[in-house]
Amino acid sequence: MPTPTTEVQLDHTLAALADPTRRAILQRLARGEARVTELAEPFAISLNAVSKHIRMLERARLVRRRKAGREHFLSFNPEPLDRAAAWIEEQRAFWNQQLDALDSLLREEDREASKNPTKKGRSS
Repeated sequence: MPTPTTEVQLDHTLAALADPTRRAILQRLARGEARVTELAEPFAISLNAVSKHIRMLERARLVRRRKAGREHFLSFNPEPLDRAAAWIEEQRAFWNQQLDALDSLLREEDREASKNPTKKGRSS
């Protein structure tokens, strides 16, 4: 069972991934380290708005920041994404198992019903 800390981290990761601008920033960082100003170039929003998106990504630990003098370099950290993918896969496996069990139960009920047909159209 996930701990509250891992649940909060998962919440941060999923919230960070919910925005197309943040996903685009991550796609760029997947190609390699970049300065904040480089990341902001393709977007028709202010540098301040891009910085807010970057803070969300940092809170989710999807982005690491390195300072060199006055420059800030960002890089992609895939670990939270890997944990989110593992959680999603666990959920998929759980629900597939539950739905398979339901399917088996319903098929068995159908077989039993076809063996023992009941009268249809009973009088009230």
